[in-house]
Amino acid sequence: MQTPSVESPPAPPRPRTVLRLTWVLAVCSALLLALVAVEWRPLTGLDDDIAGTTHRWAVDEPGVTQVMRILTDWVWDTWTMRLLCAAVVAWLWWRLRDRWTAVWLGTICVLGSLAQQALKAAVDRPRPVWPDPVDSAHYAAFPSGHAMTATFVCGLLVWLLHHYGVARAPYLAALTVAAVSVAGVGVTRVWLGVHWATDVLGGWLLGALVVALAVLVHRRGTRADAR
Repeated sequence: MQTPSVESPPAPPRPRTVLRLTWVLAVCSALLLALVAVEWRPLTGLDDDIAGTTHRWAVDEPGVTQVMRILTDWVWDTWTMRLLCAAVVAWLWWRLRDRWTAVWLGTICVLGSLAQQALKAAVDRPRPVWPDPVDSAHYAAFPSGHAMTATFVCGLLVWLLHHYGVARAPYLAALTVAAVSVAGVGVTRVWLGVHWATDVLGGWLLGALVVALAVLVHRRGTRADAR
């Protein structure tokens, strides 16, 4: 048996594993959404405790708060992520000539953004309100658009590195950057007092669900093209 090269990226999950993960993410997302919608008191109480603590920190540490604003408004902003996605779509279309994957990626990013806004409108959860706010945001709170967008954009791009067989070192570097970005943007939204912690958790779960569904669609489309 041939030993895999140490330079190759880790093997991607099998289709059955991805399908199971999709179901788990769907159930967890639906459960959290339901608890938020009915305002389940233990959950809202936890949100209040976390928000109160982080807001005190944000007021007491203006330097850290300014860094958080820069990160959330420029580095991990939803439009930054969408522009990154658009740049990769262009790369796939014109440089790699993988038109199917380019259309797939662009479509998933658009649908993910639309689903995020539809959920915000449907749940219509108020954002935290402070007498001394350190930042402001628009639209409803759940799910966090920043967290959800960062999760599905970073997740899709990391999966594409798997798909094209990028070597282990750059793959792990990209995976680290993606993980820091997804976790970091969630921290900034709670620190700045514009989201409840469960808004961010919902964004992470729903973003991961978008990635899992997208991978299943891509694999089905690739098999159909191969026939």
